[in-house]
Amino acid sequence: MKNIKLNNGIEIPQLGLGVFQTPKGEDTVNAVKWALEAGYRHIDTAKVYGNEADVGQAILESKVPREEIFLTTKLWNDDIRAERTKEAFEESLKALKTDYVDLYLIHWPVDKFEKAWLVMEELYQEGKIKAIGLSNFHKGHLQKIHEIAHVKPVVDQIESHPYMNNQELIDLNKSMGVEVEVWSPLGGTGGNVLQDETLNKLAGKYKKSPAQIVLRWDIQRGVIVIPKSTHKDRIVSNLDVFDFELADGDMAAINQLNKNLRVGADPDNFDF
Repeated sequence: MKNIKLNNGIEIPQLGLGVFQTPKGEDTVNAVKWALEAGYRHIDTAKVYGNEADVGQAILESKVPREEIFLTTKLWNDDIRAERTKEAFEESLKALKTDYVDLYLIHWPVDKFEKAWLVMEELYQEGKIKAIGLSNFHKGHLQKIHEIAHVKPVVDQIESHPYMNNQELIDLNKSMGVEVEVWSPLGGTGGNVLQDETLNKLAGKYKKSPAQIVLRWDIQRGVIVIPKSTHKDRIVSNLDVFDFELADGDMAAINQLNKNLRVGADPDNFDF
């Protein structure tokens, strides 16, 4: 596993397990325990996913020391609008059965996100959060945060996969000293990215799965990647991407698959 050093000196494992749309209860508990057993040390959840309590339970049952795990959760839109950042954060801590999180993100750029950011800075200064960042922030949102922030965001978590590589936004963030995490790296549930002919040819060439090819592409792009799965074999195989390297020409071939095809909402135009 490789780590990436964030702009505040904290290190984050470059590959983690995401639990978006992982059902509450046993499915989430098992997925997190399998991931930790396989060697993952980075788990990404959010209040709105409804499974923070299961993530916390899995961490306790795993017997992996809490300080070895990089744990991320996110502040939901309704709590941002209601100006209840502190209360929402405490609710997440309680659900996760921990007294701190490694990374806390503003989930979407809804009204009053600037106020939420300033409260998150306070929680960061109190040591309850090791790092603070953003999710689904585009250029205009990023500029607003950078205008008011006393603490620079460490990451922006955005949609990115071969059919929507979002490279321009990745480059913008990096130029600001902000690392990028990518969600739906494999094209999302029901997507057909992994059936792509180019990816399957590369899978044959490197004797890896199409998913492993995509995750390796992300590793070499220098982004943090959080694939999700509830299947033990896939959770294990998604981690098996550090023993090979894609040639420059193959990286370029994957870059050329971009169609600007979103599987999630557009951060400049959403209604939740």
